[in-house]
Amino acid sequence: MQSVHVRRGDTVGVIAGSERGKRGKVLRVLPEKGRVLVEHVNMIKKHQRPTQKLRQGGIIEREGALALSNVLVVCPRCDKPSRLGVKILGDGRKVRTCRRCGESIDRG
Repeated sequence: MQSVHVRRGDTVGVIAGSERGKRGKVLRVLPEKGRVLVEHVNMIKKHQRPTQKLRQGGIIEREGALALSNVLVVCPRCDKPSRLGVKILGDGRKVRTCRRCGESIDRG
């Protein structure tokens, strides 16, 4: 299991693999598998049988999981995928910061 540097709602850039260079919002993080689902990245086709939940069967397109090691959080200030550091504020809170420019990634 890896330490998770991304959270749901973060904008990430893909740094390796066939989807390299694409960006998207994190939909779901699967820390036990070391994977992440990113909106409109790594789209796969799934052959779906009709069920009670999904009346219409057929081929549906959805996001496939990417390895956590292949994504980096995009800094809002420098607008580039960058590694993260952790800074402790005066009130004791930890915030994720960009290693390139020092800008805080977390809201608040």
